Amino acid sequence: MKKIQLSEHFSYQKLFCFTLPSIAMMIFTSIYGVVDGLFVSNFVGKTPFAAINFIMPFLQILGTLGFMFGTGGSALIAKTLGEGNKKKAKELFSLFIYVTVVCGIVIAIIGILCIRPIASVLGAEGEMLENCIIYGRWVLLALPFFMLQFEFQSFFATAEKPQLGLFVTVASGVMNMILDALFMKIFAWGLVGAAAATAISQSAGAILALVYFIRPNTSLLQLTGTKFDGNALLKASINGSSELMSSISMSLVSMLYNLQLMKYAGESGVAAYGVLMYVGMIFFSAFIGYSVGTAPVIGFHYGAGNHAELKSLLRKSFVVIGGFSVCMFAASEFLAMPLAKIFVGYDGELLNITLRGFRIFSFSFLLAGVPIFGSSFFTALSNGLISALISFLRTLVFQVAAVLIFPMFLAIDGIWISISAAEFMAVLITICFLFKMRDKYHY
Repeated sequence: MKKIQLSEHFSYQKLFCFTLPSIAMMIFTSIYGVVDGLFVSNFVGKTPFAAINFIMPFLQILGTLGFMFGTGGSALIAKTLGEGNKKKAKELFSLFIYVTVVCGIVIAIIGILCIRPIASVLGAEGEMLENCIIYGRWVLLALPFFMLQFEFQSFFATAEKPQLGLFVTVASGVMNMILDALFMKIFAWGLVGAAAATAISQSAGAILALVYFIRPNTSLLQLTGTKFDGNALLKASINGSSELMSSISMSLVSMLYNLQLMKYAGESGVAAYGVLMYVGMIFFSAFIGYSVGTAPVIGFHYGAGNHAELKSLLRKSFVVIGGFSVCMFAASEFLAMPLAKIFVGYDGELLNITLRGFRIFSFSFLLAGVPIFGSSFFTALSNGLISALISFLRTLVFQVAAVLIFPMFLAIDGIWISISAAEFMAVLITICFLFKMRDKYHY
């Protein structure tokens, strides 16, 4: 099939073809953590597995700056391309990449120095604390590359090269799997092997992307000389603040979930939640990938003033998301037992906790797609405020309220139910914002 351009009219077929690489790209990115967890759980043990789940939210928070510049910057670049200014688009792209590298190095150093007191404050003790520190410090060495990988997931679609972005991500994911098997199963390096495999594969993926964009290429974007543009950085930061807020909030909420699970079920509860989050991360990645893939298209047509195409994209997107939601729910119910066995089949009690949680948690797949896409849709329209509000309410306010209230009446089942309850409230808020802003954006 010939190259699909941002300026085209998007049928269902073109929409699917253009966004499929972004969907697959996000899923393979999620597999990094899943593969680590799978190998650690089976070859290192339950406590190291719980330690990864315990420290991962903190590591995710540190890496979210790349996602913010990727989504917020991508919308600004796509709008600039829609206005016909290709030279300015390349300069903005270069600025965001350079700033991300500098920020990544600074944040990595701070994270390495502070990880012990932070893990301790979060509640890690004894062996779990030491495991958190070992895994966290190794992964933080590659933090600048981790941030760039997040960023390039958005920029490849904006550059009209989503297939190339998929190739880079798949190559990194396959490398992660091979190194996990080599370092943990064959060399028996334990938790250090898991962290090293993740760090090396993330670095390789980011370097491949950098090499492509540094050289002359056939995409819309290339790394060039640029100048500091504080206004553009501010716009991208505000516009991408919803994704930043979403990532930070999800990580903070994960910490709260871990605390609640330690209270109601101990380490087994934290390990079970880890399995749910791994699988949920892959399923939610389909929604996120679709949103990332459509964002530059929406941003381009918004910049070009093509209101009819905006309306068409919104209508088609909700049809696609509805189909995804039903398929994910059905798949999760069917795969609950085999997936639980793959991760924690060695422990009967842990398997039962995980399986019950999975059955309840899977209802969230019917709901999550609407607020995830809704937030991205407003980011693409350069309305960072509404996008941030949807993300803030979905990932922090509703989640915190639900996970604090529901367990008081339903114990551990209340923790699993709270996720779906929060997603339901987020769907209602998203629909309200879409109706409220329809006259302003003419979609």
